[in-house]
Amino acid sequence: MRTLLTLILSGLFGVSFAQPNITGAWQAGTDENHLVMIVADKFYSVAVYNQKDKTYIGTYGGTFRLEKSEFIYVNEFNTLSKDDIGVETRAAFQLKGNTLKLAKDDFKKLDDGKPGQLAGAWLITGRVTDKGMQPITPGARKTMKILSGTRFQWIAYNSVTKEFFGTGGGTYTTENGKYIETIEVFSRDNSRVGAKLEF
Repeated sequence: MRTLLTLILSGLFGVSFAQPNITGAWQAGTDENHLVMIVADKFYSVAVYNQKDKTYIGTYGGTFRLEKSEFIYVNEFNTLSKDDIGVETRAAFQLKGNTLKLAKDDFKKLDDGKPGQLAGAWLITGRVTDKGMQPITPGARKTMKILSGTRFQWIAYNSVTKEFFGTGGGTYTTENGKYIETIEVFSRDNSRVGAKLEF
């Protein structure tokens, strides 16, 4: 009944009751404290780094949902506050055009999930070695890769023990069957920033 009423009201008055779509990549902060957030498939990740000296500061993310004007999330990883992992938290959000106000940060849209042939949240289930493809069974220890239309971030973590093993992110393109990453942040080795990887 509620669905039918929503359809009737939407048709009569042009009113939409759908939640805003925040899928894509967003940026906030300064050159010294730069934040890039990727939102895809009910997952989000934020990489925090210093663009000037190419150093990694931290990362956090997990699952989320939107309810009215609230961004409700449960972090699966957070190098800035381990106590936050696994705790449902609510933050006010407001979307106006290409600006997303989320808690105390004002994010500007980088992309809306397009062109993004690979856009989404991916759990790594195998790794290529000299012996071929070696399967990885996802468990508490996992490696996730989240892609928007133009941005990527991978994160290796254990959501049970709250351990963090590494992250990296930047921009990507998909052309002529090739996936090419350009690294903007890497937690293990900042000398890799600027490198291009082709797959």
